[in-house]
Amino acid sequence: MILRELHPQAVRIAEALKARGEKIAVADGATGGLIGASLLTVPGALKFYVGGGIVYSFKARDVLFDLPREAYEGMRSATEEYALLQARAIRDRLGAEWGIAESGAAGSSKHPMGVASGKSVAAVAGPQLERTQTIETSSDDRIDNMAAFTRNALNLLESALSE
Repeated sequence: MILRELHPQAVRIAEALKARGEKIAVADGATGGLIGASLLTVPGALKFYVGGGIVYSFKARDVLFDLPREAYEGMRSATEEYALLQARAIRDRLGAEWGIAESGAAGSSKHPMGVASGKSVAAVAGPQLERTQTIETSSDDRIDNMAAFTRNALNLLESALSE
């Protein structure tokens, strides 16, 4: 099971956040909640995790981030700019020091904005640093892509916390 596999990394991330006295907010996209679920496998998550949501529609995006439509002007989903905007927005909206967001296309169905299956962009916005990372699996396997996108996002977060 993917959560069991990701748990050791989630523990390391949790320890890094707790050592800093900081918290994170999560905006899952094509990961379907696996970023947040991975972090919540750690007992005592309230010490480092504020909350988040799965951004899977424009309505969810608008409600969760509470940004004006103009904030997205000229942006496309599954781009570094778009994911970073979401990481900042979830961080600020939920009052955390860190925000992580993922935007992509898991596959096996047509993405409404034409994003190719297997593409994902993760973004991390911290107190004084921002990072993004794009992966392309060249796969249409939805479940494998969701796992790969989650690993990519957690790797990016762990790397940012170690800087």
